[in-house]
Amino acid sequence: MPVHGEWRHLRANAELGALTGIPKDHIVIAEDGVVVDLVDGRARISGKVQAGYVYVDGLSVGDVTEASLKDRRILGEEGIISVFVVVDSTTGKIVGGPHIHSRGSGIEDAAFDAVIPRMEEAVQKSAADGVAEPHQLQQLIRRTIGKWISDTYRRRPMILPVVVEV
Repeated sequence: MPVHGEWRHLRANAELGALTGIPKDHIVIAEDGVVVDLVDGRARISGKVQAGYVYVDGLSVGDVTEASLKDRRILGEEGIISVFVVVDSTTGKIVGGPHIHSRGSGIEDAAFDAVIPRMEEAVQKSAADGVAEPHQLQQLIRRTIGKWISDTYRRRPMILPVVVEV
């Protein structure tokens, strides 16, 4: 009874067993969760139990969520872009920055000089419309830079905008 690997590995190991002389009717292939009874020298599939993946993350076992796995996949494949902007708390206008840094995205920091005017224009238009709430500005910045990166580089890195009010 092969017990290691994916389905194709289990099948290959079963074939290896058959090549060594084990009769095919004595070989049992069972996926994770399949119950196999071993009684009187015979193996027989007798049921199934719930089984799944258990993720180990450092000292934490089983506490890894799909959301954190998705974030890690994005970080690993697409990288991260951080954007820091300081805005006036009353007018919503940019008074410092923006400063854009990239890690693991394959995009040089200097390349972002092309999107800064678009971002400043979007924030300025937003301020003129009376939108000065930091969370809304963060979403605006994320959308503006995200669209530019997608259009220019065909990538979707994680974008972390930080808006500081003064």
